[in-house]
Amino acid sequence: MEPLRFFAFWFGATLFGSFVPDEAEANVMNIRRLCKFCDVQATSCTGKGSCQVECNITSICPNDEDVCVSIWRKKDDNVTFDTVCHNPAQKLYGLVLEDYNNSKCEMKERKGMGSQFFICSCSEDECNERIIFNYYIDSPVVAVILVSLVPLLVVAVVVITFFYCYRVYRQRRGSKKGTPLDFSDHVNMIDEDRSDSSSTHANNLNHNTELLPIELDVQVGKGRFAEVYKAKLKQGSSVSVEQGFETVAVKIFLYEEYASWKNEKEIFSDADLRHENVLHFLTAEERKMHRQYWLITAYQPRGNLQEYLTHHIIDWHDLWVLGSSLARGVAHLHSDRTACGRYKVPIAHRDIKSSNILVKSDLSCCLCDFGLALRLDNTLSVDELANSGQVGTARYMAPEVLESRINLENIESFKQADVYSMALVLWEIISRCSAIGEVKEYEPPFGNLREHPCVESMKDSVLRDRGRPEIPNSWTIHRGIQIVCASIEECWDHDPEARLTAQCIAERFDDMEYLDKLSERSDSEEKIPEEIIVVDEK
Repeated sequence: MEPLRFFAFWFGATLFGSFVPDEAEANVMNIRRLCKFCDVQATSCTGKGSCQVECNITSICPNDEDVCVSIWRKKDDNVTFDTVCHNPAQKLYGLVLEDYNNSKCEMKERKGMGSQFFICSCSEDECNERIIFNYYIDSPVVAVILVSLVPLLVVAVVVITFFYCYRVYRQRRGSKKGTPLDFSDHVNMIDEDRSDSSSTHANNLNHNTELLPIELDVQVGKGRFAEVYKAKLKQGSSVSVEQGFETVAVKIFLYEEYASWKNEKEIFSDADLRHENVLHFLTAEERKMHRQYWLITAYQPRGNLQEYLTHHIIDWHDLWVLGSSLARGVAHLHSDRTACGRYKVPIAHRDIKSSNILVKSDLSCCLCDFGLALRLDNTLSVDELANSGQVGTARYMAPEVLESRINLENIESFKQADVYSMALVLWEIISRCSAIGEVKEYEPPFGNLREHPCVESMKDSVLRDRGRPEIPNSWTIHRGIQIVCASIEECWDHDPEARLTAQCIAERFDDMEYLDKLSERSDSEEKIPEEIIVVDEK
């Protein structure tokens, strides 16, 4: 290197007339950088480890500030090196040189250059002749670090595994002895409805602050305030698309419908709401990136009751299952006690209709869509209740709601309006039952009106004409349906105070199951002809 440097110095000094032989040694240190300078040249370097640039030309850089640069490009099968001198204060190919004070030329990849592109710079003579690709470099230091860390990682894994096993052992031992577990464990041990299989994993995630890993599938419903999607809930990032998902329902509200989402979230968040005939709630999320609010619930593949009745004719047993479960669900909402006797705040749904009732896999009903629901807290003032307004779906509104004359001084009035709506749904269920004889195509209550009647149209039918859906005489041939029809007429009475409660309807359905089983058994028994009956008079 020194003979070459001296020769370059001598040649430059001779050229410019400033060579002084006895001062040569002193001026060697002031000579400009020497760098490999071959412009663009093909190479066999694969971009791994370290490579020689295979450049045979060494140049004196034109400026004192210049450093040595090497560029490795790969486009398709063409691999080239570009070795130059360059002033780091200026951009090269639009790039700012980094790490040019190094003694070695260590390659760094730059994206967006139209090809695979690596560049390095350094500030020693011909330092750009041997280049190093950082991520493949065999460094003794790295090896020493890895060897040092492996034992620590092994110890950490062993310790974590030990504590996990110990905690599981303590929990199992505690549950066997009857000792109380912590609250989160207790929540996960509450009996789950078997049909709501999607709830187990989501309940575990419900307490996390992170958004659930959910993949939307298809839209299955759309209402005034939101759209409902079938979705997949991913259990782990390492699980494939075909496996490891649970199906859930996602109700998506736009930002403008925050009030409806907030109300439904608060209703669902009440632990006392939980019931087998109320849709199982998983969690609520604010998806800020999409300006959306989500409610995530269990998914019921049979869809809503209106859709189910449209496409299916049911028998008496199906009617009993659907009707009794609907009544139990409404009774639970209205009740001020949980099943175990603890006080709960009653809830008025205020929008009971067949499209807001889901059909579960066992054909029982569960109530959903609590966007208009109202917590009937005794502390609410008349003014606060009045602010709730005339809400619901006109076709299913009770007379007093249509007339805006609901008794705000008695919270039972809101329950009575729900019972009226429930009676219309029970009528829908009976209209599609084979036990009534000839079954017509599905038709909603007041089917003679247009598809979405307005409040004024319903006032004419319900208030002025005192109209109700028709109950033909043929419906009352079946003993069980006769009792249901009589109950329906009591539930849609014009006088709210005269209506039955949802709990009363649920109890009547329980009695009908007993009567119906006796009826089925007696019908199946063969009658013994009278002439062969022998009476022993002795």
